[in-house]
Amino acid sequence: MDAWPLRHLVLRTPRLELRPDDDAGLLELVEETLLGIHDPEEMPFAVEWTDAPPETLGPTTVRHYWSERAALTTERWSVNFLVRLAGRVIGVQSLSAESFPVLGEVGTGSWIGLRHQGAGIGTEMRAAVLAFAFDHLGARVARSSAFDDNLASHGVSRRLGYRPNGTFTQVRRGVPAGQTRLALAREQFVRPDWELAVTGVTSCLGLLTGREPAE
Repeated sequence: MDAWPLRHLVLRTPRLELRPDDDAGLLELVEETLLGIHDPEEMPFAVEWTDAPPETLGPTTVRHYWSERAALTTERWSVNFLVRLAGRVIGVQSLSAESFPVLGEVGTGSWIGLRHQGAGIGTEMRAAVLAFAFDHLGARVARSSAFDDNLASHGVSRRLGYRPNGTFTQVRRGVPAGQTRLALAREQFVRPDWELAVTGVTSCLGLLTGREPAE
């Protein structure tokens, strides 16, 4: 029995390597966070965590990912893949689920450093976790949401085949802001023109899906 099988999991795309978070990688992630993720006048996140002052942003970021790692169970999990470009962490791509063995649904969320945006990396890293979820975990549906003014996120969703699935309003920086829910069925996934390379998945299947691999 491996006490933490996720440490072996690796997803590779033409440019990127995605691995579940580890302590050394989180320190690199904090460095990227402090360099800036978005225009300070904007807020793309439902939780306004980037509004924290720089002196507390780093420790808060690390504690958040520690807490997610510690709380992971088959019934409720969030795998936060650190995204590396040329060997350096540039952001994070999360894949989460509740009652996955029954529902077969996953959710996604992500960010990359501002200096790396606009080069298609956001699409590539989300395509990676979608291919992993559909092809290796057996997911049936992927869900996401984004504020209506987050045009970059909506652009990624359109390119990958998501469809609108309702709206809601939440308070953002003290004022109402609209969000759109998005859903992607496995058969609607617009696959990239490259194949995802995955290693270390077999030992993770029991933890993430509740199903042990076939002999």
